[in-house]
Parts: sequence; structure tokens; C-alpha cells
Amino acid sequence: MDSYELSTKAVVITGASSGAGRAAALEFAKYQPALILAARNEEVLNEVAAECRELGALTLVIPTDVTDPKAMINLANAANDWTGKIDVWINNAGVLAAGEFDRTPAEVHNQVVQTNLMGYIYGAHAVIPFFKKQTHGILINNISIGGYVPMPYGAGYSASKFGLRGFSEALKAELAAWPNIHVCDLFPGFLDTPGIDHAGNYTGKALRPAPPVYDPKRVAEAMVRVAIAPKSNKYIGGASLALKLSHALMPELTAKLTGFVMRRYFKRADAIAPTSGNLFNTVDYAMSANGRFNIPPEPKPYRKYIAGALIAGIAAGFFIMNARHK
Repeated sequence: MDSYELSTKAVVITGASSGAGRAAALEFAKYQPALILAARNEEVLNEVAAECRELGALTLVIPTDVTDPKAMINLANAANDWTGKIDVWINNAGVLAAGEFDRTPAEVHNQVVQTNLMGYIYGAHAVIPFFKKQTHGILINNISIGGYVPMPYGAGYSASKFGLRGFSEALKAELAAWPNIHVCDLFPGFLDTPGIDHAGNYTGKALRPAPPVYDPKRVAEAMVRVAIAPKSNKYIGGASLALKLSHALMPELTAKLTGFVMRRYFKRADAIAPTSGNLFNTVDYAMSANGRFNIPPEPKPYRKYIAGALIAGIAAGFFIMNARHK
């Protein structure tokens, strides 16, 4: 399939009201497919749909809570009823909660897992029967590098992302008997999206993503690329691969270093009151594709140097540790 053929496809995107999902909707709309946009905030979804229609894409809005399996079945049925098929399904909706594990309410951890893991499972469970019936389809999971690298003070988030990667790998193996059904996992680094402002926050401190931070447009472009030419795994941003390598070579050291960096940050960050963010209900603020850190779509040269320094530091640490154990 080339880019021109996208105009004949039906594409479902969850979490399309803000962040990477909104960026993806606008990126796909340039190719004028039939777009089915899902999220909890119907008012904002309608705004995104209007922008997509201006770009020439037929667009349908289906308000959906991904933590409800019946709602996900309804989303798949509505998409199929509208277009007669589903070619690409993008699992993208996600939430974040930060805080010391035991001081973060259990229901918060549960909601993170329900959204980030079960929401993707419900999405796959709803669409795969359609894929099998039509003998083709592309399932794209926006996982994040958090699927490899643990996030201290975000234990529920890490549980959801590690679980999601395991689920997707098992699903790929199961669907190997269906050569035209593809499962594609994306692993972006830290993104400049409103997600950081929507997060449940029980740290008592203002949150910000760790550099290097990437524009969500890069994730949207990657989604389009794998929809055209499916790829099992795609890493977005040099830091993503560096962090994966770090955890593969030195998992314990990587986790401890991440925790150290976060504790250092919390000591100087501004104090704020605890909030559940958008975990349990949609919000009406910061609903754009981009966050407030003004990251350009194309990476600046220094970000490449940061990624290179990470890789060099990882390699040096690995060899030093090996030398000490000999």
C-alpha cells in the first residue's frame, strides 16, 4: 500500500481529542481516508473532526470510554457499519499518574491499568474479528518507551506499559498464521503533549517531561508510515533506543538512575496540590496536540547529541561493570 491508497482506507483512532491522537487524526486527514475518531470528550472530538474535514477526510465521531469493553465493541461496529470495513485501528488513548506507590490511591493505579492496558486489549478484542473476517488489517499500539524502561513514582503506569508490550508480543505470535493482519508497536520517547498537564499527580510537585522531548507530530507521522508499510516495532527518537539499550544491558542500574534523577527534580520543582487529572473524567483544558514546551516538529541538533551521549554513557557503564565482575 502506498500513501495514495490511504484515501480508500478506514482508520479508527482512540484518544483522538488531544496529544498524539489529535496529531494522528490531522496527519491521516491529509491523505483523505475515512476517519473514525474516539475519545471521551465529544465536544473536543467534534472540533478535531471539523479540522479533519477541512483537510478532505470523511470523519465520524464516536464518544468512547476505552475502559468499557461494550463501548469498544460499539466503536468497532459503528466504524464497520459506516464504512463496511476497518483497515487500520490505532490504540492510542492513555493516562498518566505519578506519586509514591503507597501514597497514591489504589483506585488510581487501577484506572491507569484499565485505560493503558485493558483499553488496548478491549480495542484489539473488538477489531480483530473484523480483521479476520476481511482477512486483513493493521493494529497500531502506541506503547511508549515506558514499555521497556520502568518509571519510578509511576508504578501503575509501568505495570500497564510492560503488560501492554507483553500482550502485544503474544498477540503477534498468535496472529502469525494471518499474514495480512499486522500488529505494529510504537515506542516513542518523552512527548510534548498535554498529557503531562492531564496527569493524576500525587507527588506534590509540578511535573515536566525529561529531555530530550519530542513533538507528537513525529509519532503521528510514524503511525502513517506503519499504516502504509507495517512494521512490528518502531522506535521514535534516538533517546528511545538509547533507553531501551540501557535497560537491556543494565536494568537495575537504569531503574535506580531514573529514580535518582526524579528525586533530584522533585527537590527543586514547584509545589502543587494533588489532583486526579483526567483519570476518571475528561477535562476541558489543554486539549491541543502539543503541550506547553514548544518543541519543534524536527529535532534540534543538540537532541541528537543527547541521544548519542546516552548511548555512549550506557556502553561505558556496561563495560565498566563487566570489568569489575571479571
